[in-house]
Amino acid sequence: MDPVTASMIEIHDRLSSLTDGEVADYIPQLASADPGTFGLALVSMSGNRYLAGDTDEPFSIQSVSKPFVYALALSELGPAEVARRVGAEPSGEAFNAISLEPGTGRPANPMVNAGAIVTTSLVPAADPEDRFERIRACLSAFAGRPLDVDEDVYRSEVDTGDRNRALAYLMRGAGSLSGDVDETVRTYFRQCSIRVRVADLAVMAATLADGGVNPVTGDRVVAESVAVRALAVMATCGMYDTAGEWLLRVGLPAKSGVSGGLIACSPARFGIAVHSPPLDRAGNPVRGVVALTELSERFGLHLMHQPGRHAATVTDVTTALDHPSHRARTPAQRATLDREGHRIVVIRAQGILEFTETEHLLHALREYTPPAPGWIVLDLDRVTRMAVGSAAMLDATLADLASAGHEIAIAAREPLLDPIGDDGDPVPWTPFRSGAEAVAWSEDRLLASAAPAGSSG
Repeated sequence: MDPVTASMIEIHDRLSSLTDGEVADYIPQLASADPGTFGLALVSMSGNRYLAGDTDEPFSIQSVSKPFVYALALSELGPAEVARRVGAEPSGEAFNAISLEPGTGRPANPMVNAGAIVTTSLVPAADPEDRFERIRACLSAFAGRPLDVDEDVYRSEVDTGDRNRALAYLMRGAGSLSGDVDETVRTYFRQCSIRVRVADLAVMAATLADGGVNPVTGDRVVAESVAVRALAVMATCGMYDTAGEWLLRVGLPAKSGVSGGLIACSPARFGIAVHSPPLDRAGNPVRGVVALTELSERFGLHLMHQPGRHAATVTDVTTALDHPSHRARTPAQRATLDREGHRIVVIRAQGILEFTETEHLLHALREYTPPAPGWIVLDLDRVTRMAVGSAAMLDATLADLASAGHEIAIAAREPLLDPIGDDGDPVPWTPFRSGAEAVAWSEDRLLASAAPAGSSG
């Protein structure tokens, strides 16, 4: 099992027993959700998916739809026109508060209900049905698959949505909302009732994190400037009246919903999503908040921690068949290496290994692992630093490869991994000062394994 999935499963299993929070019941259909449901999903910039827990459970997207519809409005109208109707300041209040600018009636931001209702109304369309279909198509593009509506949740929202109607009438009276109030609110209710799974939300979050490009489909959904603006508003407003504490502790743009959904975006790294119906007082899923706080701390994901992209991590993948060592060999040994050299895989990496870089390296290790028994040379000669969380991920992967029957050689100028494991035993790899030495050692080991019993080198 890869270490990303292993970490997520460990956190899932440990937090499943957490019983704090209450399932939302002001929308009656949401009250029937199983409070024990708990799923996590992560999608990297390479489009790789990592899942743990209840990832196939469908639920309504609710307020997690807000940043994506905001991105659609920005794409269609531009930031100046959207800003004229919806602000971008944290309200410091609950998601359904009356947060309207004095004099203009402009809602504080697009992440609270009032601002989201206006944002929905801004999507250009011929009629309400067309407007909703444009919204559904946009969210589907973010998710990378067609999404539908939970009609039972929609009817429940229509029957109980008087506070949202009141907000809409206030904004209509103040001039910040144009158009028919009932039609606008119904479109908003239908938007919130779009049905997703936690893996869908992770892809959607990853698309924002990837500058508007869906890393699974490869399609550009919105411009990078739009994704940046949506992420910025998520960072300051996405977690309502706990947004400041969230940014301080977790440091990732995020958005929650009252059905228990929660997304977070690590720009140029990944998108992550959680589904867990019990909510805290602010309307955020309790298990989701704890899980993402732990993941951020474990892997050093806070935005203020060395942000930005780096050069390609994996610089070369080859075998001893293509690039053998220069050690002298007998004709028989050379014949064996010419025949079996593909069983020695050499992977070279460079730069600083943090989460994204390590995820790329681990993906290469999984993709190019030779049939067992094989030899893996990990040449880290040009790696300058490895984060603590990254070292743990690499440790776990190498231990799995060793247990599967592979021998591992690591070449590095300075020790990057602890030579003693967590259990006090030596780690299952052999260190070298250079890649050439590591390849030569792997050849020696291969030749020894291929030699007939009782023969000598």
